[in-house]
Amino acid sequence: MRQVALNTHISGRFNIELENLRNSVMAMGGEVEQQLADTLKAIATNNPGLAETVILNDLKINSMEIQIDEECLRIIAKRHPTASDLRLIMIISKAITDIERMGDEIERIARLVTKQKLPTDVAIKSSMLSIGQQAVAMMRGTFDAFARLDEEAALEVYDQDNSIDSEYKKLLSYTADEMSRSGDSMEDWLEILWALRSLERIGDRCKNICEYVVSLTSGRDVRHTPLENLQQKLDNISES
Repeated sequence: MRQVALNTHISGRFNIELENLRNSVMAMGGEVEQQLADTLKAIATNNPGLAETVILNDLKINSMEIQIDEECLRIIAKRHPTASDLRLIMIISKAITDIERMGDEIERIARLVTKQKLPTDVAIKSSMLSIGQQAVAMMRGTFDAFARLDEEAALEVYDQDNSIDSEYKKLLSYTADEMSRSGDSMEDWLEILWALRSLERIGDRCKNICEYVVSLTSGRDVRHTPLENLQQKLDNISES
């Protein structure tokens, strides 16, 4: 399966700049992955203090996005990159937007803990943690595929979202039943529903980044392509 090898440039400084840019994306991804892990720990232990730390740390992720975006613009203006270099920079610019939005989703989940509005139902809480752990694994795989610009790894991670979606739908149905039987405030239930949706959305953001990797390796825009059609499209590209 295809992997992208970065160009070697006459300017050694340009090589360093591109490598530093990729490393910055990985650092940002690592921060967001830790944010989700800490949030899940806060949920499991009902720890508002840890959840508050997660919320405050989201400012760091926002700052990292701005810095990386500014570096992308600086490199484009100074180096006038072409071909795969330009595609890489554009994909990095898109990827950090998805990573930053993962941070926003995680912040929303953490606020459920700080507001003391975690679900009292054991099954709901357990399923939240299960989906969260799947999301952590998907994030780790996504960032690994991005670091190596590995198409096969990206496709494997892309497929993992189906499991998250399936468990999310089951949890949503169960939660709706509990809402109808419960006398708790509808506002509290809505907070829980938003948090569940945020967990599911993290998987979607990972899918986006995997699509960027595949687009870079294949040279084609594969966004909004179902997985079963995506593999066929890539096979056709390889044969052409």
